[in-house]
Order: sequence, then C-alpha cells, then structure tokens
Amino acid sequence: MSPRWQAAMIAADDVTQAPLLRTAFTLDPGHGEVTSAVLHLSALGVVEPHLDGEPVGEDVLTPGWSSYEWRLRYVSHDVTARLAAGDTAGDTAGGTGEDHVLGLALGNGWAVGRLAWSGHRGLYAPEPSAIAQLEVTFADGHRQTVATGPDWQARASAVTADEIYDGQDVDARLLVPRWAAVDGPADGWSGVHVVDFDTARLTEHLGPPVRRQEVVRPVAVTTSPSGKTLVDFGQNLVGWLRFTVAGGAGSTITVRHAEVLEHGELGTRPLRTAKATDRFTLSGGTDTFEPTFTFHGFRYAEVTGWPGELTVDDLEAVVVHSELRRTGEFECSHELVNQLHRNVVWGQKGNFLDVPTDCPQRDERLGWTGDLAVFGPTAAYLFDVSAFLRDWLRDLDAEQAHDDGITPYVVPDVLKFSPPKELRGKPDSTCFWSDVAVWLPWTLYQAYGDREALAEAYPAAAAHVRHVATLLSPTDLWDQGFQFADWLDPDAPPDDPAAAKADKGVVATAAIFRSARTAADTARVLGKEEDAAEFDALAARLRTAFGRHYVSDDGTVLSDCATVYALAIEFGLLDGDLEVKAGDRLAEVVEKAGYRVSTGFAGTPYVTDALTSTGHLDEAYRLLLEEGCPSWLYPVTMGATTIWERWDSMLPDGTINPGQMTSFNHYALGAVADWVHRVVAGLSPLEPGYAKSLVAPRPGGGITWARGSLDTPHGRLAVSWRQEDGGLSVDVTVPPGTSAVLRLPDGREHELAAGDHRVTA
Repeated sequence: MSPRWQAAMIAADDVTQAPLLRTAFTLDPGHGEVTSAVLHLSALGVVEPHLDGEPVGEDVLTPGWSSYEWRLRYVSHDVTARLAAGDTAGDTAGGTGEDHVLGLALGNGWAVGRLAWSGHRGLYAPEPSAIAQLEVTFADGHRQTVATGPDWQARASAVTADEIYDGQDVDARLLVPRWAAVDGPADGWSGVHVVDFDTARLTEHLGPPVRRQEVVRPVAVTTSPSGKTLVDFGQNLVGWLRFTVAGGAGSTITVRHAEVLEHGELGTRPLRTAKATDRFTLSGGTDTFEPTFTFHGFRYAEVTGWPGELTVDDLEAVVVHSELRRTGEFECSHELVNQLHRNVVWGQKGNFLDVPTDCPQRDERLGWTGDLAVFGPTAAYLFDVSAFLRDWLRDLDAEQAHDDGITPYVVPDVLKFSPPKELRGKPDSTCFWSDVAVWLPWTLYQAYGDREALAEAYPAAAAHVRHVATLLSPTDLWDQGFQFADWLDPDAPPDDPAAAKADKGVVATAAIFRSARTAADTARVLGKEEDAAEFDALAARLRTAFGRHYVSDDGTVLSDCATVYALAIEFGLLDGDLEVKAGDRLAEVVEKAGYRVSTGFAGTPYVTDALTSTGHLDEAYRLLLEEGCPSWLYPVTMGATTIWERWDSMLPDGTINPGQMTSFNHYALGAVADWVHRVVAGLSPLEPGYAKSLVAPRPGGGITWARGSLDTPHGRLAVSWRQEDGGLSVDVTVPPGTSAVLRLPDGREHELAAGDHRVTA
C-alpha cells in the first residue's frame, strides 16, 4: 500500500555538495514492541539511507532516473528488525522509549548533475533534496511516523564533488564518523529548508533496484609508454573501483577510466566531455574508498598518486547494474560465437542500470528508444526484464502523453530541455526509435504473457500509430521529416552516421506498417475490435503504398541494399513470388559484400532472419561467422568483451574510429543474439509466455552442437542438439503445464508434452 505522505522534500541550507541530513527520534513508549517499521524514501538526486549508524539495505543510486516531472519513484525498506531488536552498532538496545537516528546521504545524481552532451546541469532540480518517511507500528496498534521536515539537520560530507559523467571526489580528512548514529557528533550541523514539491508525483518503484552485482579483480598492472600506471580488469564493465589504502595525509589518488587503450595509453577520446575521473584524498590513516554517487564504463583504469607499488591485489572493480535475474543461456561449438554471446550479455548488464541506456561511459548514457526497439527480444531472453521495462514504459507513456502523442528519441526525455543543434528544431516521431512504443510491449507480451502489462502499455502504442498516421504523405508513405533510419550503416562516413544506403522512406514506411499491424494484433488481444479494424485498415493502406512506390515487378526494393530487403521480407510487405525474388536478391547483396555486414541499426536485427526465411540459411550463417570488418565477430577477434557501437569502433591497426561518436559498450548491434537463440539453439514462443513453445534448431555454418535454455514463466525450457555420424540428436525439456512443437531441419514435426525428450534424425 502506498504511504500517505506527511514528509516534506528537504535540502541543506548551507551545504552545496553532497550533504548529510539527519534527525534523532525516540520511539513512543508504552505501546509494546515494534511489530512493523518501513522506511519510504526518494530524492531529487540520489540518496543513501542510514539508521543508527548503519546503511539501510544494499541499493545504490536510489531512486534512479525516471521522468521526474511526472514520476519520481520511491523505494521502501523494511527496518522492523533494526528497531524491534536494536542494531549492532553499539547504540541503545531496541524496544520502546529509545533513541535512534535516521540519516540521508545525498548526491547530485541525474536530477542535479549534468546530462547529455550539451553541458547543461540541474535540468530537474537546482540542488539535491530528499523525502523520507519512517512508519512504525507497535504491538497495540499504535503508529508513529518520523518524516523529513524543517527540523532536520544538515552538514557537509567527505564528498567534495560528484557527477554521473565526471566522477566523484572524496576527501577522507572530512569524514564524519558515525554521523547517523546516536553517539555521533552533536556540533557542526546546520539547518535545512523545505523544497516545493508535490507528493502526488511519488510513485512506487516497480523495477528492480540498482545494486552491486559482482567483483572483478585486475588481470594485470602495467606501465604505459608515457609512464602511466594502467590496471586491466580483462572485462569491459560498468561500476567503480573499491580499495583500502594507507598513505600521507592530504595526498591524492586519481583514477581515470576508459574502455580501451590506444597506442598503449588510456583511450579517453570516446568519452567526449565526460571526465570519468575519481579523486581520493587520504587522511593519513587507513582509508577505504568507494565512489557510490557515480558510475563508469571501463575495462582500464589509470591510477596516479598510489603510495608505493600498485599490484593486482590492491583494488577491485565493483560491477553495478539493476538486479536482473538471468533467465536465458546459450552455448555452441564455435568459441567466437560464444564470446560474441558473452559480449551481448555484458552489454546488457552494463546498460541496464535503472534506465536502458545506449552506452554507460560518455557524456550521454540516455534511454535511446531505437536501441531498445531492436534489442527487446534479446533482452527478454537473457534476463527477466518484465518489471524493469514495464517501469520504463511508464516513463515513455508520461513523456508521450505530455507531447501530443510523440514518442521521443530518449526516455526519460532530457533532450527536450536542451535540444541538440543537429536535430534542427522540435523533434517529432521517427521510425524504429518511436516504434518502440508498439514493438516493445508486444515483445514483452510474447515473452511473459502478461496481458495486464500489455493493456497498460496500449494507450501509448495506439497514440504512436495514430500520430504517425498524420505524418504520412498524400501517397500513404512515411517519407517526410527527420529519420535516423538505418543509422550507422558501415558504409556511412564516420562523421555522418545517418548517411545510409537504405532509402529513409522505405525504412520508415516499413516500420510504421509493422507498428500498425502489431497495434492491431494488440487491440485484438485486449478485445478492442474497433481499434483493431482501424489499425488493420491503416496497415493495408501502407502495404499497398509500399508495394506501389518501392517494389519493382522483379522484386527489387528501392535503394537495393540489404536493409530494405530484410525489412520488406521480415515485416511481411511482400507476397509469394516477390518475396522469393527479394530473398534471392538479398542473398546476392550479402554475397557481393563478402558476407560482411552492410546494415545499420534498422537492418541488422533482421538480415539473418530474412535470409533464413527465404531459404538462404547458409548465407545467414556465413554472415554471422564472418570475421573480417565489418562483422559481428570482427570485434571479438580484436579482443572485445562487450558489443561496440560501430562495426569498426576500433580499426584493425588498433586506433579508435575517427568519428566523434563511438562506444565500446553499445548493445543494439547485439540484437543478432535473438536469431542465435531462435535459429541456432531453436527456442521461441508459439503462444504468449511460452504456454506453447517452438523448438526448431537449424544447424549450419560448421557448428556441430548447440544448447540453449530459458526460464519461462512456466519453468525451464531447454534444448541441446548435436550432429555426429551423419545424424542429429536433439534433447528437449518442456516446462510443466505446457507443450512444445519440435521441428526438425527437414520439416518433420513432433508434438511434445511437458517433460524430457530425445529425438534422433
């Protein structure tokens, strides 16, 4: 149940950087033992709660980033045990009539810090502030509330600077021991002020919390050509460093982060203006540093000022992301493909930090909608993202509802505060990016079978299709307005990623056709037959216009490149002989390119499927397994441990792509893993939520065995196949209460009930 907010949003009076807020309270006497105690809190900024000198919970970067203007999420912690039994920090024992202290440590976070590449900060709030309400229930039913208000105290912390992009500075000489404990310092505190805030904006945090997930130890400490000390963690990850060190009072350890090395030095140019630098000033004793008000995307750290010789045993990297349960696995006989798949997994972990971001390292880290539109099926296989993305879709709905049905490029839409000059005016809906409003809810419905979540997302889906219908030209084509379209076509110049081979009108019209058809399917599931008829009619108009204006009698699609054929085939825009001809032409285009990737954001997720569905499985495998640049495996051969933004983010000679925009942790191009899961392993749903599954492995490319598994809403679905002695053996596990169809490569089908099965062919 949501709390009835009595608390006020408060900020420190005289502290401008990372303040500490606290209040002392006494449990009401005479009501028996504490039977329940729940702390609800949120912040404009990020907040770390403390009770009686100890942190409350394991969450970090609370409350994350949402569309703060309309949705500020709060979190709740059950602290009953702490108040009923007392804590272990040496304070007064638990029970009634005792003294306690509730404390809040604040950082700038997304609300106050700078966001996007324009350099602006404080877009949501001018100062960090917090709201907290501790609700205590006693044995006799009496309730006591401790809430933030003007009577709280504030003081400076040891954090002297903190920004998401730039890093965090900590001066251990300024640490306030036991600042949130009853026996903590009584002097040095100043007042707080109430911030104007409507508590109606507070909404429960639906998604999982952000937490420390694992620790990665360094694999090497080396010296760069210029004499810098470099630490290699062997894995591109997202989080921060943690270490304990002793050194001279006032001396400073500086840590710079980057994803790659270039010419043996830290490769920081891709960070653009993000400093990604932490500074730790020593107290003269033994200090432990962990910068929890920021995060970095990095494999390498450059460390200066370390007292003595730095070794691999001196520090560790803490991996941080939303707490997502791993659900899907894949492995096969081709080790480069296995590494590619591991890279996809790490890319999702690093970018699913409260918001599904494009990248986690530079001056961006925004919830770009196009990336998620194509990566959604992969994301839903690898991890349980049902709550994570349902929460994000609520932000999308809020942004869209306040902008006349326009689904923005990023969610939360920070670009509306300072539109980039290159966007040339007010942004409008754009294909793929805005289509996420329709595609993602349908993807999640197929993965989890949650009709309630689909219904919740439907208004935004319908609004998107209806809005784009107003943008069509008189010829029923979406061939006007700005489009990212086949963004980052590998043949585009490094400084012009939108200069793709694929005609933008072809890409956009194909995308809105898919959205109209999917919206119609969604409406039917929800019993909205009039809406379904409306969207069916629109889809029919779009399909007719696409064929009339973009498809020749010989199956040639305008601009004659891999992306337009892939979309026309996979989105269902071609019939019969035309689809066959288009598939044959796609195979020719792929072969002519030497089986190197020639598609960007729009075409890449669908090109292997289009080849497969038109009888060109061998070409699909050759495309997947190509190692030359550009290809999926080229980065693997270059030592990549995450998915790159550009096919050639690093050039074969070890230099970074000369474009102003490149990232080495950008999950979108990893959408090919969806094909790997469905075709190489062979797992996909026949009914929403895998109530009935299809198991249809399609061996090829010299891969001799593969296995995949998925924790569906009904239980574990798994397949393992192996080719040997000229035959194929397939082992299948079907979840309880469900069934499956096993489709063998020769087309024969077997109906499988729940349980374990083995079939040979």
